[in-house]
Amino acid sequence: MLMPKIDINAELDTFSESDTSVLFVTELLTTSLSLIKQNLNENNIEHAKNLSLINTEIFPLHLQNLRESNPIISDEIHIMLLDIHNGIGVIDSSQLIADINKVESILNQYTITNPDYGKTIALLLIIVDEQYQISITNENETLYEFSLLLVNRSHELFSNTNYNERLTLELNSFLVELNDKVANKSDFLSVGTLITAISRDFVGHESVVYDKQKFYETIRDLYSDMLVSLDAGDYEKAEELAIEAYLENFEYLEPDIEKVDPELLYALELDMREELRDMIKNNQDAQRIRIFVEESILPDLSLAESKVQVLGTEGLANTVLDKELKEMGDATDVQKSGVRGEIDFIRDTLQEMLIQYQSGDYQSAYTSARTAYLDSYEFVEIPLRAIDPDFTLEVEYQFAELRNLIKQQADFEEIQEVAISIKRSLDESERLVSGTGTLAPSIAFTSSFAIIFREGLESVLILGAILTYLEASRNNRFKKHVYYGVIGALGATGLTWIIASYVIELSGANRELIEAIAALSATAMLFYVSFWVLNKIEHKKWMEFVKAKIWQATTTGSVMVFVMLAFFTVYREGFETVLFYQAMSGFAKYMEVYVGLGFIAGLGVLFLIYYLMRKLGRKLPLRALFGLTMGVGAYMSITFLGNAVRELQILEIVPYTGMIGIIPRLDINLATMTGIYPTLETVVAQIILLGIYLVASTYVLVMRPRKERHLASMRKSHGANTDV
Repeated sequence: MLMPKIDINAELDTFSESDTSVLFVTELLTTSLSLIKQNLNENNIEHAKNLSLINTEIFPLHLQNLRESNPIISDEIHIMLLDIHNGIGVIDSSQLIADINKVESILNQYTITNPDYGKTIALLLIIVDEQYQISITNENETLYEFSLLLVNRSHELFSNTNYNERLTLELNSFLVELNDKVANKSDFLSVGTLITAISRDFVGHESVVYDKQKFYETIRDLYSDMLVSLDAGDYEKAEELAIEAYLENFEYLEPDIEKVDPELLYALELDMREELRDMIKNNQDAQRIRIFVEESILPDLSLAESKVQVLGTEGLANTVLDKELKEMGDATDVQKSGVRGEIDFIRDTLQEMLIQYQSGDYQSAYTSARTAYLDSYEFVEIPLRAIDPDFTLEVEYQFAELRNLIKQQADFEEIQEVAISIKRSLDESERLVSGTGTLAPSIAFTSSFAIIFREGLESVLILGAILTYLEASRNNRFKKHVYYGVIGALGATGLTWIIASYVIELSGANRELIEAIAALSATAMLFYVSFWVLNKIEHKKWMEFVKAKIWQATTTGSVMVFVMLAFFTVYREGFETVLFYQAMSGFAKYMEVYVGLGFIAGLGVLFLIYYLMRKLGRKLPLRALFGLTMGVGAYMSITFLGNAVRELQILEIVPYTGMIGIIPRLDINLATMTGIYPTLETVVAQIILLGIYLVASTYVLVMRPRKERHLASMRKSHGANTDV
């Protein structure tokens, strides 16, 4: 096999990009040209043509670096490769073989001093990944042999690297395994996964000081490829390359550039994301686009790169932005509205992506994932980055992870898991940009107040009645045992809260499912207690209930009866309170202070009711109080149900049918405090529950009393007739 002259003793700690390209191209061409000759001799014209096409596509991508090494032979090889490709099937094979021999001879004229062998191997393995998949899918033996030869040559080149012992052993074992897999014709997915791992090790251990240097290099390579595509009139390919340059590379550079020059970052974002793409989409003149890239984007990119490198890694870590970060919600109304619209679009697009991926349409799924980020989340980032740049970067990585998994055709469960994480990040993004506002915190305060008041009212009334009865019946000796039961119940309630919080915290990845179950449980509990209250709403019925409890305790004469009566009276409400507040804590994010204030205010009102009842002997308007608590319970259960259904939608357990434009789209904080979301499933569930409450309330409060009055009237009339 012909090889260019390589100085193996050269220092490898400063790699040359041009030398790396030369080494890669010569290795690729030497392997492919040999196989092309073999196929020409065997009259396999189609296979020879396919191999030649690879050369004509790859060589121009590295032409700029090749010219830096030797411009004369680089241009000559470029022309000859094109002529050979066009001549296959047209010109006599013997003449083509002679031309190939000449190219092989010219290749040996390159001089390589400081190549990056790791990067060269990674580039060769990219070709293997592509061609091996085609060879297995189409049963193409020529491309299979080509892939196997490149794998073998990559392993040979690995001996020229100088990684540390641990990494050398790891990479060597990977390369041996790859060789075995390809030799045994393993499935292309496993081969691709292994190649990704090998390439990650090579690319992740560059010798430059600044570990993000690769992104700058890749962007330049992609723009070079893009310009080649434009010159060829392939605007569709050019747009893909422009998107990849920005989407898959520049986004990882943004945080560092922002620290050294925010205005430069903003200019680059606009040029790369909007101006360049618009020019390509509108099929503007290729030369005009070239001027824009070479005179605007690339100089600014180099300026950003130099500024970041001057500051250095340590400086980046310690740099404080000149401008202070904005507070949560510090955005204009237009920005907030825009963010909500973009997030709605992203959510629908992610749902579509999951359907596409599950059906096996990986290309459409990738396009949807890319669209969700590039065409929408990028606009969310503008106000979000000024508030929380770290979180912004975290979401960018989530989108990148999703795209990479789709490229790798990962299991649907993995794709689904990342999509769920992104959906949660969308809610957080909206919260940070929108802020809590004033209405949502007011609802959080009111709801918290209502929960503790509703749950505590029954306990206060029962305990007050018990103590009053004991005093009236001169059984004061039992009062301390009532207090013992209350103290025990409060302690048990606190312990229940700690255990519940610990279980939720320990649930990890299942936390959201636990919270959804808690919300559903709270809905069911509120549904039950609301109807229990309805049955006790009449003062007479309530007093009969209380007297029955007291009579049961006093007739036994056992002190434990009073302890247990007080304990279960308080703990039952305490357990429900824990359940309700745990459910609320999952939805009232950033409004915890208002929830706490509502809790304190509710306790204060309960103490006031207790004082009025015990000290002043006031008769309480039980019908009004119970009616209020029943209404609060119904409202809270409907809210919890809406949030629970949405949680299950995010977890892909319940279907998602968007109804934006039909159902009001509330701010995320207001939505969580009301449970109202623009989806068919949440609205139907809430309407059904509301309907049940309305029917039951109508029956208990209107129809049943009317029926009882009618029966009473009939008895009275019957009694009067009997007397006559």
